[in-house]
Amino acid sequence: MGLPSAGFSVTVRLKIQNKPGNFLKIVSEIAEKEASTAEVVLLYSDFNYNIRDITINCRSEVHSRRVVAALKNLPNIELLEWRDDTFEMHRAGKLEVRGRTLLTTTDELSRAYTPGVARVCKQIVKSPADVFNYTIKSNSVAVVTDGSAVLGLGNIGPEAALPVMEGKAVLFKQFAGINAFPICLKTQDSEKIIEIIKEISPVFGGINLEDISAPRCFEIENRLRGELDIPVFHDDQHGTAIVVLAGLYNALKIVDKKLENIKIVVNGFGAGGVACTRMLLNAGAKNIIPCDSVGIVYRGRKERMNPVKEELIQLTNPDNIKGSVADALKGADAFIGVSRPGAITRDMVASMNKNPIVFALANPDPEILPDQISDIARVIATGRSDYANQVNNVLCFPGLFRGALKARAYDITAAMKVAAATAIAECVTPDELHENYIIPSVFKAEIAKKVAEAVERAAIQDGVARTKAAR
Repeated sequence: MGLPSAGFSVTVRLKIQNKPGNFLKIVSEIAEKEASTAEVVLLYSDFNYNIRDITINCRSEVHSRRVVAALKNLPNIELLEWRDDTFEMHRAGKLEVRGRTLLTTTDELSRAYTPGVARVCKQIVKSPADVFNYTIKSNSVAVVTDGSAVLGLGNIGPEAALPVMEGKAVLFKQFAGINAFPICLKTQDSEKIIEIIKEISPVFGGINLEDISAPRCFEIENRLRGELDIPVFHDDQHGTAIVVLAGLYNALKIVDKKLENIKIVVNGFGAGGVACTRMLLNAGAKNIIPCDSVGIVYRGRKERMNPVKEELIQLTNPDNIKGSVADALKGADAFIGVSRPGAITRDMVASMNKNPIVFALANPDPEILPDQISDIARVIATGRSDYANQVNNVLCFPGLFRGALKARAYDITAAMKVAAATAIAECVTPDELHENYIIPSVFKAEIAKKVAEAVERAAIQDGVARTKAAR
């Protein structure tokens, strides 16, 4: 069932008789129910009783209800109220719109709106590039989904996808100061999605595609990149791939190996696996063995192939080996899993080369739990926050878009992605680098800034920037 997590936390408000031992009963009951006390706040106290808010991390929604019921039945303690903290955070949404200018006089109103605003409109007609100087476009991103492949939830539709897109917009603002807008489309027709995004693009400096199912996501992104003059980025593909490459750079420093010399198995050949493979190739990897639900992808295979797989197999699996993921892992130096829980076993990891690197990134349950291989794998990463080395896209997309917006880039190139990965890796200093710290904390303050600077430089070098030089 997993460890207690803030994602399933509840806060209970308890009226406790002011007698020695009563608070200990509460803490002991929480521990006995295998939950974790996260925070305690004293709201009121007198000679007879006190009132406390206690936040408790639980394992699941069902588990949280059991914990609340157990506390309700304790003697000398009254449950006044309780709340599910995640739902409380989402109440009425996580976003709001605020003006950058506070209008307090008629003069200010005349400048912000009519008649003064007409002068700015005329200037943009005269010089269309000034839309970046005088509107929100210079610092705005659309976060667009059709709700067809949301997290591990699948095709849940646009309304149910909205909380995720709101969360993404919050992260853009928190980590890079970018104004992001959640846009959930009530269509899964690729042509309609492409057309809608093109029609709304004048407002935005960039488009972040999110949670759109494969293989449609490839076509949508490729078409939009060719038809728009602002950067388009499918984060589920490239964000994961960039952070994977950053982590792999640092893992290879620990095991003293070179990217161009190692054998890498990529398991899961959907959007994430394809993007990881392309990213690794762009970074210089020479021996990548892609695997999917059928097994190793090889030249000449007929089962469950598509144009994307056919394209990439020309650049991977140099010896054209066949078989299962177990066969692929024999003698491999690194495993990158973007597939399903339990996809590999301890014996498979044991068959890998000396000092194996294992990135088991399936969420919420990885391809293999770190505890099962901690004695044989040298470096392990997952997509979860309750294990070391979390591969988290928030390390990438805020800084990447910040750099692209500063450069006023019209595309995001392979070199910009590699630059982002390198910058993330370099945020782990040589003194900090360790098997359990190859990927920096998302709360390390300088990450977005360093990624943005690296991406802006790469955009200018690749000739996709409207600006002349990095600031």
